[in-house]
Amino acid sequence: LPLSNGKFTYPDFVALLNDGRIFVIEVKGAHLLADAQEKKNIGELWEEKSDGKAIYLMAVKPDGSGEVYRQIEEKLK
Repeated sequence: LPLSNGKFTYPDFVALLNDGRIFVIEVKGAHLLADAQEKKNIGELWEEKSDGKAIYLMAVKPDGSGEVYRQIEEKLK
């Protein structure tokens, strides 16, 4: 996904779901969120403009508690 500075952001995971949608996941530690806001904005805009064909999630990994899995499950509901 293109950023305003001309560089690109490459997601951590890209999955083709059984229903044909594309699911893109960025995983960030909570300490990196301030620097990742533009990536989140671009991903959410991409999802919004996709006519329901794309899903974007910037999952926040606060610790090793399995929280990222819960965020993925919530996004897919």
